[in-house]
Amino acid sequence: MKYLNQKLLPIKLLLCLFVLFSATTFAQTSGSLKGTVQTSDNKAAEGVSITLKELNRTTIADNNGNYSIKNIPAGNYTLIVTLVGYTDFQQNVTITSGETATANITLALSNNELNQVVVLSNKSAFKTNRISSSLRLQSPIIEIPQNIQVVTGKLIQDQQIYDMLEGVTRNVSGATRVEHWDNYANIFMRGSQVAAFRNGMNVSTTWGPLTEDMSMVERIEFVKGPAGFMLANGNPSGFYNVVTKKPSGRTKGEANMTLGSFDMYRAALDFDGKLSKDGKLLYRINVMGQMKGSHRDYDYNNRYSIAPVLKYLIDENTSLTLEYTKQFSQVNIIGSNYVFSNRGYADLPKSFTTGEPNFKPTNMDDQSILAILEHKMSNNWKFTGQATYINYKQEGMSMWPQWPGFAPGTDNILTRGVSIWDVLGLTKTGQFFVNGEEKTGSVTHKILGGLDMSDKMYYHDWSQSAALNGYDASGNIVPFDIYNPIHGNVPASAMPNFDRSKDIRERGVQYHNGYNAIYAQDELGFFEDKLRLTLAGRYTTLKTSNPYSGSFDDSKFTPRVGVSYSFNKNNAAYFVSDQSFNENYGTDWQGKSFDPETGNNLELGFKRDWMNGKWNSVVSVYQITKKNVLTADPEHSTGGIQYSRQSGEQQVEGVEIDVRGEIFKNLDVVINYAFTEAKVTKDTDPAIVGTQVAGTSRHIQNTWLNYKMDRGVLNGLGLSIGYQYQVDRSPWFVSDDQTSGLPDYFRLDGSLTYQKGKMTYNLIVNNILNRYLYSGGKYDPGYFYWQAEPGTNLRVSVGYRF
Repeated sequence: MKYLNQKLLPIKLLLCLFVLFSATTFAQTSGSLKGTVQTSDNKAAEGVSITLKELNRTTIADNNGNYSIKNIPAGNYTLIVTLVGYTDFQQNVTITSGETATANITLALSNNELNQVVVLSNKSAFKTNRISSSLRLQSPIIEIPQNIQVVTGKLIQDQQIYDMLEGVTRNVSGATRVEHWDNYANIFMRGSQVAAFRNGMNVSTTWGPLTEDMSMVERIEFVKGPAGFMLANGNPSGFYNVVTKKPSGRTKGEANMTLGSFDMYRAALDFDGKLSKDGKLLYRINVMGQMKGSHRDYDYNNRYSIAPVLKYLIDENTSLTLEYTKQFSQVNIIGSNYVFSNRGYADLPKSFTTGEPNFKPTNMDDQSILAILEHKMSNNWKFTGQATYINYKQEGMSMWPQWPGFAPGTDNILTRGVSIWDVLGLTKTGQFFVNGEEKTGSVTHKILGGLDMSDKMYYHDWSQSAALNGYDASGNIVPFDIYNPIHGNVPASAMPNFDRSKDIRERGVQYHNGYNAIYAQDELGFFEDKLRLTLAGRYTTLKTSNPYSGSFDDSKFTPRVGVSYSFNKNNAAYFVSDQSFNENYGTDWQGKSFDPETGNNLELGFKRDWMNGKWNSVVSVYQITKKNVLTADPEHSTGGIQYSRQSGEQQVEGVEIDVRGEIFKNLDVVINYAFTEAKVTKDTDPAIVGTQVAGTSRHIQNTWLNYKMDRGVLNGLGLSIGYQYQVDRSPWFVSDDQTSGLPDYFRLDGSLTYQKGKMTYNLIVNNILNRYLYSGGKYDPGYFYWQAEPGTNLRVSVGYRF
């Protein structure tokens, strides 16, 4: 504890200094500004950003559309309300010493049109009231009978998160990242791995595609519970939806450069504007390049991305958006980020690697095309059609110990195995849906209906493998001793030479998964929409085939019932009962395909906006029952081949609390806690019944605090500090041996930011306490494996907006 206090002393002193300066007032030379913002249909324009241009001071309108800016030096200013896709609202205001000026604003758009404006323009808050249009729902978050948490672009930037493999999950209760293979994120929530979505479409596969770089990301929406009717197939735990940046109709840009530990060099550009004088053809392009080493020797991850988007406003009711994304990543060898030991976890230094300096790189190339057609059929109805095509290619190698891992009779001599790992993934997804509002008597109806289709074809080649041996000067094999590793003695002639003379479509194993579904939902509003009843259903047909089990398809109707009641504008309670239905990939030891996984979810929650929308809280209690769940099959897993089986049933119960927003003036927070009791309730092996579900943590608590000065000599200076804390962690996927449980996890991070005019500077220090942090499991032969995170490391970022 003494060591911890010494580490935190500078942070405490800085915080006290900030508070001291923030107490300084300028009553004799400053005034205030207040007012309300409404839409053209006389509704409160909550959540919009209001900025004093000359001071770069920004505030957010509350749930009633009210805003206030205090301690403004006397003078003339330009008040700006940013409207994405519309001309920015501007108004001149005069501030007089000791007085409060009033500026009421009416925006020339309806409340429905405001939704996308707020989603894309609010760059200054950790909290938002609205979801993106890709989630299809028309209500504010507080009225939706489900727990939806939004990680805003401001929060991503503040924490210097550059991809989904980093700390995104700290901002959502119960979400953890367990392991990864350098290309895709493996995120657990509510007892199971959650699906990855991009712009409302399921892009998840067994491996791939490449996880999104944050340079092209507007926000990330974590949707808890199945909600299969709303988007596409997903498991009963939920999914995360990555919303990419779209044209705003405003001429602006941003450049960022970052230097960091382990030879990290990164640059990103964001251009946004109009290509035609009439403002009908809009564009946005994000470009990023990165070279990054690692805390492990010979390891690296170099990548670049380019994401141009065009949006054509055909007329006042119709628009067409075309988005192309190319991401490329190059790593040393997939799997070299794992550590292996016969003795136990954390037995080797964080810098340990099984890699070699002369490995050929593994290249991952992800390209996608997205088309979105939006048509406003009337004032109350809108049609949306969207389709995407993803082409994912991977060419390289993977590494894992050859069976049985360690040489017989030793616990230090590791037999390294290298295999080819080439992938070709082709994903096609199409969606048509309509949403609108109608009224029958005193009852309002928010109606949603649509068609979803998806086809995923993947080819994997891991059929060629070889042992990796080092040699001394005399040509004798040098065993790889994990406690005294010698690198650089594997000559090029000893490297495996894989045969790629045939196209991967010929040499690879083909997996084919697809689905088609129709769905409908009606949200009925009673008593002036205070009471809302959601009735929804989805009929889904799953299709799958592979060379081991042949072809099969299955269909199921999954209903959904939800109730939400608003006690007032700031308080709402909800209940939801829904189901999930999605495919189980792969086959068992007999080559038979698995039945689809089904799930039932019951959830009760309470949502509250505090200080009229400055910050909000959500408390939810849920129970999920899953059937036909895949678990490890140690009985038939021999010779290094791991099989899965359908364990029968798992039950997950939990409580989640999320708090986010500005709880005090200039202090933004993200605080969350989750208690997750995930147990195996039925299984063919009685010994497994009652054990904790693999990959889960019983207690997870995260905090991120950001305090920013907005006046005085320290105007623009900010301090952030946060931690992640996990207790009772279960190993991921392979191990059912509860004696190999993972230790508690605690990571402390902090940052300093400074904004002056168009320039922003950000220094972040991760793992301040230099803790040995890792996740992993126990493999079938008996050895332990894990992925170690880096120790204390830092990043310095400089940004310029123009």
